[in-house]
Amino acid sequence: MNRRGPGRRPGSADTRGEILTAARRVFAEKGFDKATVRGIAREANVDPALVHHYFATKEGIFAAAMRLPLNPETILPELLEGPREEVGERLVRLLLRVTAAPETREPMVALLRSAMTNEQAQAMFREFITNALLFKVANGLGVPHLRIEAAFAQMFGVVMARYVLKLEPMASADPEELVALLAPTLQRYFTG
Repeated sequence: MNRRGPGRRPGSADTRGEILTAARRVFAEKGFDKATVRGIAREANVDPALVHHYFATKEGIFAAAMRLPLNPETILPELLEGPREEVGERLVRLLLRVTAAPETREPMVALLRSAMTNEQAQAMFREFITNALLFKVANGLGVPHLRIEAAFAQMFGVVMARYVLKLEPMASADPEELVALLAPTLQRYFTG
């Protein structure tokens, strides 16, 4: 008897791509909060274990489906591990590193632009950013959610000024100069 393992199915070799396509549909229809891995698997006609195999978590599949350069599974440890008095600097460095390269900056800026003009994109972005990232950082640091949102708002402004509006001298400022300027202010949100 020839039995298939769990999650396997005959057909297309691009199962990962089909899962991503299904995830985009499900996230667009239901938003981040109401979408489930089971629902995405059902839409892609695969076992939920296969979705977990490729993407590990709902946050991981959202990041891949939206082509986000930030996956909470990788950036949360980077932000939360290390001395608390350096969180502000780690946050600024992380954002500047992610936005330095066009291949990681462009998807992020595209999502920000979409969120500013499209209510559905705004809701998905808000749900993802707050629940999958910001609140987890705030809880990990033991700070009120308002403080992490204030830090995010400041960094959101930096990304908008630097890459969307291209305000000078912000757009061409040396990253180390921005770290020196912004890190102490952000640090106050976490320890102040």
